[in-house]
Amino acid sequence: MLKHLGKCLLLFISFTLSNPGEVLESYNEVHDRKYYEQRGDILWEVPIHKKMIALTFDDGPHPKITPQILDLLNQYEAKATFFVVGNRIDKNTDIILREINEGHEIGNHTFSHAMFNRNVSKQKISSEIEMTARKLQEAAHVSGGWFRPPGGYYNDRVVAAAKEQGYKVVMWSWHQDTEDWKRPGVKKIAQKVINNARNGDIVLMHDFVHNSNQTIEALKIILPELAAQGYQFVTISQLLEAKHIEEMMNEMK
Repeated sequence: MLKHLGKCLLLFISFTLSNPGEVLESYNEVHDRKYYEQRGDILWEVPIHKKMIALTFDDGPHPKITPQILDLLNQYEAKATFFVVGNRIDKNTDIILREINEGHEIGNHTFSHAMFNRNVSKQKISSEIEMTARKLQEAAHVSGGWFRPPGGYYNDRVVAAAKEQGYKVVMWSWHQDTEDWKRPGVKKIAQKVINNARNGDIVLMHDFVHNSNQTIEALKIILPELAAQGYQFVTISQLLEAKHIEEMMNEMK
């Protein structure tokens, strides 16, 4: 038995040395959405009966765009989740603090907006998450929470690296990707959100799009329209908390 195990180990070591890429691929396996949702590893949306939607903004903070978005959110008593890029934090600490003070939520969006395709090592993923986590702790005493990988790249390594640093991976509702980074036009962005609005949606937008204020102008349409329809704009954590309360109430019936 021991001889057999020893031979297997030698074969594995030999295969690893001669085929490192194949071993990397097997460890870096990507599963479908259902797999990660059932395990509670990645969040796309939160099905709920209440008319609640979570607006999320990636790639900031931006010294001009983000404050204007915050002004609009404040006008409609809306809360949101901002996924910040670490290398933007030092020059925009005041904006991070404003987001927190006004009841919004801060998420981690890597340090340099790195794309985690299948060939990126776990060490690189962990480093990108850790550097931003450290900046957020230093700037605003924020730790853990939500992590969103740029470009929506996810796999086992991303999930594991995020978990190890106290984060849960969160994506967005597939029917609520505004693609505002492509600058498709104010009307198109607004209609995407309004026409597809469902309870528990997580909407993807950006508070930094080069040479564009389309997201700001679209919010001027989205916020009053959905508010008139009875929707409440909440953070991702608030959405989950409401879902938890809803489930508790149903169990008590």
